Amino acid sequence: MNKITIAIDGFSSTGKSTVAKQLAKYLGYVYVDSGAMYRAVTYYAMQNGLISKDDFNVEALIYQLDNINITFKFNEKLGFAEVYLNNENIERAIRTLEVSSFVSKVAAISEVRQKLVEQQQKMGQDKGVVMDGRDIGTVVFKDAELKLYMIASAEKRAVRRFDELIERGDQVLYEDVLKNVQERDHIDSTREDSPLVKAADAIEIDNSDMTLDEQFDKILRLAKMTIEDCE
Repeated sequence: MNKITIAIDGFSSTGKSTVAKQLAKYLGYVYVDSGAMYRAVTYYAMQNGLISKDDFNVEALIYQLDNINITFKFNEKLGFAEVYLNNENIERAIRTLEVSSFVSKVAAISEVRQKLVEQQQKMGQDKGVVMDGRDIGTVVFKDAELKLYMIASAEKRAVRRFDELIERGDQVLYEDVLKNVQERDHIDSTREDSPLVKAADAIEIDNSDMTLDEQFDKILRLAKMTIEDCE
């Protein structure tokens, strides 16, 4: 059976990572969370005092990019690959609202995007990969056989993100989560380098009122049809 490249783009908290993990596991493909890579760089910047609410030392971050080594290691107990920064497991650390509040600013830096896009393209050079992010179908894998563009209302996405953070024990307010979602939408869509846009050949999936099972079933059908068409 021929392997294809599946690119999943969309706004934050649209369930891209969830369905990408499900799809990769079912198909036996490699899953890459490109957003986690940008979160890892953001976490590095925070840990090294390069970014805060009042300041962002862009030049220093660019200078230190060669010091940032991001890898994924599969965790059999969890069933997915966790993110490591310079050999430190940061999977949980990068999922906080604080990291979320800075990640779009870091992802807007051209030098950061160039470094990570190169790594992402290497990860997918043999196909058989499911990758999600903001520019996967428009920049990273322009020739992907299947491109999906996930959307949902900001309010629905904020509820999902809020529930996720509360479940893991974070102390957050819904209003703060909604504000973060809206701010990230604006930054992601208006940045100069690789803004979030729907690829011309991407299939739009509005999952505002879908269950996780409904979403997976619909996308799996699309993947199977694409794989068959490529044989």
